[in-house]
Amino acid sequence: MSTFDHIGLIQNINENLASLRKAQPEAMQGFGQLARAAMTEGALSAKHKELIALAIGITQHCSGCIGFHVKALIKLQCTRQELEEMLSVCVYMGGGPALMYTAEALSAWDSMTAPA
Repeated sequence: MSTFDHIGLIQNINENLASLRKAQPEAMQGFGQLARAAMTEGALSAKHKELIALAIGITQHCSGCIGFHVKALIKLQCTRQELEEMLSVCVYMGGGPALMYTAEALSAWDSMTAPA
Protein backbone atom coordinates (compact mmCIF):
# COMPACT_ATOMS: atom_id res chain seq x y z
CA MET A 1 0.00 0.00 0.00
CA SER A 2 1.26 3.43 -0.89
CA THR A 3 2.21 5.77 1.92
CA PHE A 4 1.84 8.83 -0.30
CA ASP A 5 0.13 11.63 1.68
CA HIS A 6 -2.42 13.21 -0.66
CA ILE A 7 -4.05 15.24 2.09
CA GLY A 8 -0.68 16.81 2.91
CA LEU A 9 0.07 17.26 -0.79
CA ILE A 10 -3.17 19.19 -1.32
CA GLN A 11 -2.36 21.42 1.66
CA ASN A 12 1.20 22.01 0.40
CA ILE A 13 0.00 22.88 -3.09
CA ASN A 14 -2.52 25.37 -1.71
CA GLU A 15 0.12 26.91 0.57
CA ASN A 16 2.71 27.08 -2.22
CA LEU A 17 0.27 28.72 -4.60
CA ALA A 18 -0.75 31.41 -2.09
CA SER A 19 2.04 33.74 -3.24
CA LEU A 20 1.12 33.22 -6.90
CA ARG A 21 -2.52 34.03 -6.09
CA LYS A 22 -1.31 37.33 -4.62
CA ALA A 23 1.19 38.09 -7.40
CA GLN A 24 -1.09 37.06 -10.28
CA PRO A 25 -4.66 37.46 -9.00
CA GLU A 26 -6.31 37.87 -12.40
CA ALA A 27 -4.66 34.79 -13.87
CA MET A 28 -5.43 32.67 -10.82
CA GLN A 29 -9.01 33.94 -10.65
CA GLY A 30 -9.33 33.15 -14.35
CA PHE A 31 -8.14 29.58 -13.74
CA GLY A 32 -10.64 29.24 -10.89
CA GLN A 33 -13.43 30.59 -13.06
CA LEU A 34 -12.51 28.15 -15.84
CA ALA A 35 -12.53 25.26 -13.37
CA ARG A 36 -15.94 26.24 -11.96
CA ALA A 37 -17.43 26.66 -15.43
CA ALA A 38 -16.05 23.36 -16.70
CA MET A 39 -17.25 21.41 -13.66
CA THR A 40 -20.75 22.90 -13.46
CA GLU A 41 -23.63 20.45 -13.82
CA GLY A 42 -24.89 20.26 -17.38
CA ALA A 43 -25.49 17.37 -19.76
CA LEU A 44 -22.85 15.61 -17.63
CA SER A 45 -23.17 15.51 -13.87
CA ALA A 46 -20.49 17.09 -11.70
CA LYS A 47 -19.55 13.57 -10.54
CA HIS A 48 -19.02 12.37 -14.11
CA LYS A 49 -16.92 15.44 -14.85
CA GLU A 50 -14.79 14.76 -11.76
CA LEU A 51 -14.34 11.14 -12.85
CA ILE A 52 -13.11 12.42 -16.22
CA ALA A 53 -10.79 14.92 -14.54
CA LEU A 54 -9.34 12.20 -12.31
CA ALA A 55 -8.86 9.92 -15.32
CA ILE A 56 -6.91 12.66 -17.07
CA GLY A 57 -4.86 13.31 -13.92
CA ILE A 58 -4.00 9.62 -13.70
CA THR A 59 -3.01 9.28 -17.35
CA GLN A 60 -1.00 12.52 -17.15
CA HIS A 61 0.76 11.25 -14.00
CA CYS A 62 -0.30 14.17 -11.79
CA SER A 63 -0.32 13.32 -8.07
CA GLY A 64 -1.79 16.71 -7.16
CA CYS A 65 -4.65 16.18 -9.60
CA ILE A 66 -5.29 12.77 -8.07
CA GLY A 67 -5.53 14.28 -4.60
CA PHE A 68 -7.83 17.16 -5.53
CA HIS A 69 -10.17 15.12 -7.74
CA VAL A 70 -10.44 12.15 -5.35
CA LYS A 71 -11.38 14.64 -2.63
CA ALA A 72 -14.02 16.19 -4.91
CA LEU A 73 -15.41 12.76 -5.85
CA ILE A 74 -15.82 11.84 -2.20
CA LYS A 75 -17.76 15.09 -1.64
CA LEU A 76 -19.96 14.18 -4.63
CA GLN A 77 -20.71 10.78 -3.05
CA CYS A 78 -18.95 8.78 -5.72
CA THR A 79 -18.92 5.11 -4.85
CA ARG A 80 -15.81 2.97 -4.79
CA GLN A 81 -17.41 0.83 -7.52
CA GLU A 82 -17.77 3.89 -9.78
CA LEU A 83 -14.17 4.85 -9.04
CA GLU A 84 -12.89 1.35 -9.78
CA GLU A 85 -14.76 1.13 -13.10
CA MET A 86 -13.23 4.44 -14.19
CA LEU A 87 -9.81 3.25 -13.03
CA SER A 88 -10.08 0.16 -15.22
CA VAL A 89 -10.60 2.45 -18.24
CA CYS A 90 -7.49 4.42 -17.20
CA VAL A 91 -5.44 1.23 -17.18
CA TYR A 92 -6.91 0.16 -20.52
CA MET A 93 -6.02 3.48 -22.13
CA GLY A 94 -2.79 4.26 -20.26
CA GLY A 95 -1.18 0.86 -19.71
CA GLY A 96 1.37 0.15 -16.99
CA PRO A 97 2.14 3.78 -16.06
CA ALA A 98 -1.56 4.45 -15.55
CA LEU A 99 -1.76 1.31 -13.41
CA MET A 100 0.85 2.77 -11.06
CA TYR A 101 -1.14 6.00 -10.68
CA THR A 102 -4.32 3.96 -10.31
CA ALA A 103 -2.75 2.42 -7.21
CA GLU A 104 -2.02 5.94 -6.00
CA ALA A 105 -5.64 6.99 -6.59
CA LEU A 106 -6.90 3.99 -4.63
CA SER A 107 -4.55 4.86 -1.79
CA ALA A 108 -5.81 8.46 -1.81
CA TRP A 109 -9.40 7.21 -1.76
CA ASP A 110 -8.69 4.88 1.17
CA SER A 111 -6.90 7.54 3.20
CA MET A 112 -9.61 10.15 2.57
CA THR A 113 -12.50 7.80 3.35
CA ALA A 114 -10.95 6.12 6.39
CA PRO A 115 -12.77 6.71 9.66
CA ALA A 116 -11.12 9.43 11.70
